[in-house]
Amino acid sequence: MKLGSGYKIVKLANGVHSVHSLAHRETFHPVIGPAAEAEALYVKQIQLVERLSHHTGEFVIWDVGLGAAANALTILRSTREIPSLIRLVSFDHTIEPLEFALQHKQALGYFDGYELPLEQLLIHRRVSFQNSRQTVDWELQLADFPTSITQHDAQKLPEPHVIMFDAFSPAKNPAMWTQPLFANLFQLLDPARPCALPTYSRSTMLRVTLLLAGFFVGVGHATGEKEETTIAANTFGLINEPLDRKWLQRACKSTSAEPLWEPAYRQSPLSPATREKLEQHPQFR
Repeated sequence: MKLGSGYKIVKLANGVHSVHSLAHRETFHPVIGPAAEAEALYVKQIQLVERLSHHTGEFVIWDVGLGAAANALTILRSTREIPSLIRLVSFDHTIEPLEFALQHKQALGYFDGYELPLEQLLIHRRVSFQNSRQTVDWELQLADFPTSITQHDAQKLPEPHVIMFDAFSPAKNPAMWTQPLFANLFQLLDPARPCALPTYSRSTMLRVTLLLAGFFVGVGHATGEKEETTIAANTFGLINEPLDRKWLQRACKSTSAEPLWEPAYRQSPLSPATREKLEQHPQFR
């Protein structure tokens, strides 16, 4: 165990190391480790290599929750042999976990070859570099994400093809999981640009939240001990295993299904109004 200002390096059950936030009392990628979880969630699940191979022009990825950069670096390492132009936009309210992780890069093991671009990103908030056969334009939006996406400048952000959503859990960071946040996020998408949003949670509350925001929602791939995750998209064609009416029936019986309408964590069953809106979602017709 290595301590740092607000963070420490911890060894997971499988021997891989990760970063632990002392303030939130949560470990980044706690199940199978940073690189393995990122590959399962954000590379294999959305068939990113195949999708990028058939893409022309700029491919935009939003990295919501830069953290210690494991998700972003796994994406770049997994796709670097594909001739492509990646525009990566990372969001976070602090650079402290990344700074700490770089100090312990040997223990973490996923930084090799990307130290210089990350150092430039931390200094200038933007960096462009050649990633083998891939050209990368990477920018960092350092701000409070729920607030920033409601500002006028959010309209200037490039519309994403993929959103990696990796915030601390709703119990520890409820502001990042509210229904208004996902509704605002959905409004920033280009309806003509298919966009997938995978995330680690499988909670009924989250899935209801995404559906009410306008997304189509499906069962996501397992990652280590997690039997399911969640994938959402603005087009039904990106969902391989969509939630069906049987899931909807279970959601209606759940004691923790109503979305968080405010940034305060609580659990409650669906309200009659929410249930009616779910019934009307195109996914269940």
